[in-house]
Amino acid sequence: MHVKKRAKIFIVCTMILLLALIGRLAQIQLIQTESFSKHHINLIEASVKQRTQAIVLDDGRGRFIDRNGDAITNDYYPSLVLFPFLKGMDWPSDKIAAIIGVPERELIRAVEQAKTPFAFGGKYPLKLTELQKDQINALKIPGVFAVYKQVPADERLAEHLIGIVRQNYQLLKERYPEKLKNSLISPDTAIGITGLQRAFDEFLLPEGESKLLYHVDQLGGPLFGLDVKYTAPANPFYPTAIKTTLDKSLQTMVEKELDKIGLKKGGVVLLDVETSDILTLASRPKMNDKNPLAEPGGINTMILPQIPGSIFKIVTAAAAIESNLKVNSRIYDCNLNLYGEKGSERELGLLNFEESFAKSCNYTFAKLAEELMAENPDYMEQYAAKLGLIGRIGWHGDVFHFGNFKQFPEEQTGRIWGDQKDKYVKKAINQTAIGQKEVRLSPLAVANMMATIARGGEKKQVRAVSEVQYKNGTTLFSFPLQNLEGEQLSSHTIDKLQHLLREVVQSGTGVRFNTLPYTVAGKSGTAETGREGFVNKWFAAYFPVENPKYALVVVDLDVRENEAKTYEIVEKIILNIYQSVNG
Repeated sequence: MHVKKRAKIFIVCTMILLLALIGRLAQIQLIQTESFSKHHINLIEASVKQRTQAIVLDDGRGRFIDRNGDAITNDYYPSLVLFPFLKGMDWPSDKIAAIIGVPERELIRAVEQAKTPFAFGGKYPLKLTELQKDQINALKIPGVFAVYKQVPADERLAEHLIGIVRQNYQLLKERYPEKLKNSLISPDTAIGITGLQRAFDEFLLPEGESKLLYHVDQLGGPLFGLDVKYTAPANPFYPTAIKTTLDKSLQTMVEKELDKIGLKKGGVVLLDVETSDILTLASRPKMNDKNPLAEPGGINTMILPQIPGSIFKIVTAAAAIESNLKVNSRIYDCNLNLYGEKGSERELGLLNFEESFAKSCNYTFAKLAEELMAENPDYMEQYAAKLGLIGRIGWHGDVFHFGNFKQFPEEQTGRIWGDQKDKYVKKAINQTAIGQKEVRLSPLAVANMMATIARGGEKKQVRAVSEVQYKNGTTLFSFPLQNLEGEQLSSHTIDKLQHLLREVVQSGTGVRFNTLPYTVAGKSGTAETGREGFVNKWFAAYFPVENPKYALVVVDLDVRENEAKTYEIVEKIILNIYQSVNG
């Protein structure tokens, strides 16, 4: 009796187990074949992958190019692709070698060592000409193809401006729920997290990979003969290329100089004076690609507000000139400190207004600010706005269905006051007048101010991207030059500021730049950071003075003053630009 009972229990358990296995198989093979488990695995695709060898020609995500069309992220050019089944064939390797100009033995060796399809030349494949591509394909050799292939850039440039791409399913679902729902994108699609990658993510989003593939048996041999298939998204206009305003050669030069000099924190902004387009933007510390957002290197310091110090005296000077304060006939006791007391760290003697600006006398500008604030408590914001320093500086506007599209999504706007009550406190006014207290300006905004002054007062938005291009090079969307809203300074005030900035280099704090091959106008700034002995060391300039082409800001952040590399970097950059322009 007990034996029969145990037998029934065993049979029932066996049946339950078999039913569970059948249910699991049904789930895998019939029900959840395209979205299995919480990881949404496509089991059909996974099965095909196991018996397929493929080489990805293009992952489908758009790329970034500089103003001249040179690759910044991924290059895209004709490459020689070879398949491993060639090693068992008699193929005309001598003809291919002759076309591409390499020894035949190199081709044969590469094929013999290959286990999967590959582009000849390694990580950076040999670049073919259009003629070579056509000659190779005309031979119609099975397993030999000359095709356009995506190639990684040979160096990482402007990484903070370009931004990072990562897989993030939650964020992907938030941004593109309909695309995911309709299987237009894969759940493991990488998306832009920061910088231009984030701003232009919808333009860059891949529609699918382009690849060459063939099916293999258990030994790796061709399963269905030598038939190699090409698969690609149906849309011939994608992936796109984002044409930036960067000059790759200048960006490369600046990055190398920063690394050589060893700038730890800070960076460089170089603008085209005529347009306010970014030619170069480099931020330090460098980005840790493995975990960029967990470290300071993930932050673009050039678009974040920093303490400007005496750079802000440009605003105070502009307000004094435009408000018709009788500055030219007055003498200031620059042996006094910021608050008009004895004991200044820099005793400069009796100076007039121009000399005070050139030598950066704190007392003069603190005194002028007191008088200006007595007449108009809002003067600092008004004149900072006239110089394009506060508010959003980066390009923003409507792009197709994107309302108020921003090229710099992480940009933070500058500020003058932390507490409006400080407008009526003498010491707070004195400190604000020289760019201390709560004043915060981004290096990008300061560079744009210098460009504004250099071109005569017209305020423009800063562009990092000029257009989005289709795969064939035609234009999908162009970003027009746009002015910043609001009042501008008078031509008289601009002329006076240009003169003051030139005097800084001729006889003031920037005199060391007077021997450079370009004539330079600029302003230095040393801002106390709140940490004893540590400062932000700035120099903002434009050049050449006679026909301004470049606006430059270099800032060494949170550094001991005697260790700052600002002036050295300015010199190196200007000399390099001069040499590149003049051979």
